[in-house]
Amino acid sequence: MADHTTPEASSSEASSPKASSPKVSSRETLSSGTSPRKASPRETSRKVTSPGEVVSENTSPRDDVSQGTSPKGVFSRRRLLGTAGATGLALGAAGGAAGYSAAPSAEKATPLTSLGADAVMFHGKHQPGITTALQARGHLVAFDLAAGAGRREAAALLRRWSATAQRLMAGEAATHDDTDVARDAGPSSLTLTFGFGHSFFARTGLEKQRPVALDPLPDFSSDHLDKARSNGDLWVQIGANDALVAFHALRAIQKDTGSAAHVRWQMNGFNRSPGATAQPMTARNLMGQIDGTRNPKPTDSDFDKRIFVPTSGSADPAWMANGSYAVVRRIRMLLDDWEKLSVKAQEEVIGRKKSTGAPLSGGTETTAMNLDKTDADGNLVVPINAHARITRPDQNGGAAMLRRPFSFHDGIDTAGVPDAGLLFVCWQADPVRGFVPVQRKLDRGDALSTFIRHESSGLFAVPGGAAEGEYVGQRLLEG
Repeated sequence: MADHTTPEASSSEASSPKASSPKVSSRETLSSGTSPRKASPRETSRKVTSPGEVVSENTSPRDDVSQGTSPKGVFSRRRLLGTAGATGLALGAAGGAAGYSAAPSAEKATPLTSLGADAVMFHGKHQPGITTALQARGHLVAFDLAAGAGRREAAALLRRWSATAQRLMAGEAATHDDTDVARDAGPSSLTLTFGFGHSFFARTGLEKQRPVALDPLPDFSSDHLDKARSNGDLWVQIGANDALVAFHALRAIQKDTGSAAHVRWQMNGFNRSPGATAQPMTARNLMGQIDGTRNPKPTDSDFDKRIFVPTSGSADPAWMANGSYAVVRRIRMLLDDWEKLSVKAQEEVIGRKKSTGAPLSGGTETTAMNLDKTDADGNLVVPINAHARITRPDQNGGAAMLRRPFSFHDGIDTAGVPDAGLLFVCWQADPVRGFVPVQRKLDRGDALSTFIRHESSGLFAVPGGAAEGEYVGQRLLEG
């Protein structure tokens, strides 16, 4: 929960060529094997961009800002009602029953909204889901290889996963046994990202290719880790702006796994939906705080250096070039305790105004925090143990990481309190220089630590993006 912003939709991969829109076949044709039919407007309005960019027919790349909102894609009330009526979903004066009238024919189908039409390209310099704008729904899943499965089985699995990811991200159906869950939807900014855990390399006989940066994270005093929900041989991150599209991808990946691996753990999360706010803004977490104001931005001159493994001059093996390391933590928020605090007390814990995200030293959300400012009594305005003070890169030797989390709520636990919090996912070129120094600093006296609990943890090596004709991890598994 460091003081960083969420990713901007503008990619750090400006040099990556833009992909042309793929030919999109209908889910009906793909799943049934029948002859192709004429594509409807829903199937022809998608635009596909590089892994870090999401563009709709209504929105320019710069309009998708840090929270995945699309200001030009936000519907006016008139347009929203008009679209709802055209698709048979408006609930007008005739009552609810009238809202479920027959859908229009394919020839008269309305085009996808900007939300559904947004697509991210699978192939690229980096994997999608890293610099891509935050999506509304997410699934994090870890797998362990089955007994007896090794390098060959792992390569076949990554080949299947990559083929499925490419199709689903383009808005197409899965190759085999598609569930039709996402039949009516467009790509909805779907991304699938794949990584390898520390244990994967021993299982596949690739110990010599295991990066040093993948060594297990150190223990932290604030950890209360459930080993059954930590680590794993393989890791998949799924994100989309539609819940059914995300679930459809999850089921497709699980079915592709076959007998090669089994699920170790799964976590489901969410963020605010794009367009839910009147203007683009940094996301809020379940504590009500604007969460993440100082993230590295793809436009920063040193962004790639901090987030991605370089192609040369690195201690990492060659297969990790253009890749990144993902730290995944399930952070429980003790909301009943937190909500007993006054707003002023909450702001002192964080170091920022709850309403605007501005530092307590004054200004707006993006104003630089004045760490030396004192009040009339000589007390620091931003408390010495405030979360925002401790997590600042300039307070941690320049340590930086790209945070891209999801919130979660898994109901009420046996004690009768909310099982809710943050699925923390951060990206960096080296976790020893990114996550570890910041977490050590937090471990020594963060005011927020009283109200959170780290319940699971994982570290995964996420290779660079797959080139056309490749699958993710091919350079490791076949190199």
